[in-house]
Amino acid sequence: MAIRLVDLGTVSYLRSQTVYHGVAYARTENTPDTILLMNPKEPYVCVGFHQEVEKEVDTDFCRKQGIPVLRREVGGGAVLLDSDQMFTQWVMSPDRLPWNLNKRFQIYARPLVQTYHAFGIPAEFRPINDIHVSGKKIGGTGAAAIGQAEVMVGSFLFDFNTELMARVLKVPSEKFRDKVFQSLQEYMTTMKKELQTVPDREEVKAIYIRECEKALGEEIVEGALTPEELAAIEALDEKFQSDEWLYQKSGLLREGVKIHQDVWVTESMLKARGGLVRAMARLHNDRIEDVSLSGDFTFHPHRLFSDLEKALLNVRLDPDAIRERVAQFYEDHEVQTPGVEVEDWVTVLMSLQQKVE
Repeated sequence: MAIRLVDLGTVSYLRSQTVYHGVAYARTENTPDTILLMNPKEPYVCVGFHQEVEKEVDTDFCRKQGIPVLRREVGGGAVLLDSDQMFTQWVMSPDRLPWNLNKRFQIYARPLVQTYHAFGIPAEFRPINDIHVSGKKIGGTGAAAIGQAEVMVGSFLFDFNTELMARVLKVPSEKFRDKVFQSLQEYMTTMKKELQTVPDREEVKAIYIRECEKALGEEIVEGALTPEELAAIEALDEKFQSDEWLYQKSGLLREGVKIHQDVWVTESMLKARGGLVRAMARLHNDRIEDVSLSGDFTFHPHRLFSDLEKALLNVRLDPDAIRERVAQFYEDHEVQTPGVEVEDWVTVLMSLQQKVE
């Protein structure tokens, strides 16, 4: 079966996220593998599935400036998205792509990289899931299992508002914000920076589709969304705008709070190779009585994330005990977290103990 291309052009900020989720949830065995292209009409902030909005985004600033904030079902960090980006979203059957996420990212990134090359931009894939040009980031990619589909997301970065990106993030001080802005200026690039002009969208699209056909070994044919997919998308429009969906696992990182002699509530975090990992827990007699995990890493399949939290309940704050519990969970469920290893979970969970000693 040929791969379906659905080019939606310019859509609302909300639809730029709910479309690929809806197509994934509506997928049946008769649904063709699909590549979606679009760009949002207005700027917005999008947080990763495992992130806590109030910790990552300056929601007061966004509210005052009329900048919407959405949560996606794909991991990764908070990012500013706008009309200067063309989204490339793959919604595929599980057997279309390799099981290993690292190999999956490589395949997904290949058409992006080759399209940049066609314009004379020396892009290259940089594991775990970034695309760089001479040491500067020009894009990131994400993956998730949604419904019965495997989803890959990324974009072409025509231009980027680094000043606004630095402003929408939650930071501890204005001095810190200035450093974020300087770093974005120095270590990010765009097609406009590399070419001194913005290329034509239709030309980029044509080259990209040609490169997708090479990477996937299949013909790509333009098509349209089905009534069932549109219904699923409309249902998600409501969900994605709800506070219940957006404001999950909120609160500020702080030292442990003593409830009584043997009970503490505390948090810890770790910058792993694959992203920031946070843990908030209630500890009772050196056991994890309750735990909430979050961060900007990729956890696949993401629907099992809460099951990891459940698996950690009542485990002793002992490195061997935590290591055994997490390793067994990974093995039982074939979980993949590129750049976040079992030892990272051991480290972040054991550091909870340091907060209460």
